[in-house]
Amino acid sequence: MVDPEMEELYVIDGQGRILIYTSDLFPLYTLDRKHGIEAAQGFAMDSRRNLYVTQAESKDSPKAKISVFDSCLRWSHDIYIENVSGFESFVPYRLAIDKKGIIYVVARNYPGVLALDNSGFIIDKIFPEEDGRHVKITDVTLDKTGKIYLLSEDEGRIYIYDQNRKLLLAFGEKGGSSGKLSRPKAVSIDEHRGFIYVADYMRHTVSVYDSTGSYIFEFGGLGWNPGWFQHPIDITVDDAGRILVADFFNQRIQLFRIR
Repeated sequence: MVDPEMEELYVIDGQGRILIYTSDLFPLYTLDRKHGIEAAQGFAMDSRRNLYVTQAESKDSPKAKISVFDSCLRWSHDIYIENVSGFESFVPYRLAIDKKGIIYVVARNYPGVLALDNSGFIIDKIFPEEDGRHVKITDVTLDKTGKIYLLSEDEGRIYIYDQNRKLLLAFGEKGGSSGKLSRPKAVSIDEHRGFIYVADYMRHTVSVYDSTGSYIFEFGGLGWNPGWFQHPIDITVDDAGRILVADFFNQRIQLFRIR
């Protein structure tokens, strides 16, 4: 995640900590257990620069939760999501926050997305469908116009909704060859070029689509040298148009520019 106001990069490491870097990738700060970060899974920032962090169960905290930190990175409160109809244990994984403060939350193995207010009250649910069945969602992100982008790893599909949560477009095809998605893990929007980027864990690539969902090209591939990936798991684009990819098994963040 990139903080556009401070131009800082937030990264979750293998220990569930949050590492913060400057825009030129100088290590700046670490959020760990002494700050209330025990098992970070995902994060998002609201318009007031409050940081929302999804956290899995841990030894010290037996319930999954969303921890909220103020703009000075001080713990504020925790949000617990309970009583989700038809789902005994909702474990928040990825999230995004719109300009109105509505929190969109994805959980592991949950067939849809919850829309919450900042107290954790469920105000709506989004259920993408394929052949009459709800699909599991892996990632959620927003663009600057408020459109909501949902990614399904199982289906190899992206679903785009307007800010009123009405479906606009669905695209993507499951598969292991160019132009298809095998195990997509993350989606990000390039506001500069109008591109949609999808990090594919099993194909070790980033697939690039235009705003209508048409496939354009891909980059990466299995490897260890710069420009190659070993199981990319996340992707984001900063305000300068740089593409940042979390290259999991190579234990690094790679930066790219599309020319």
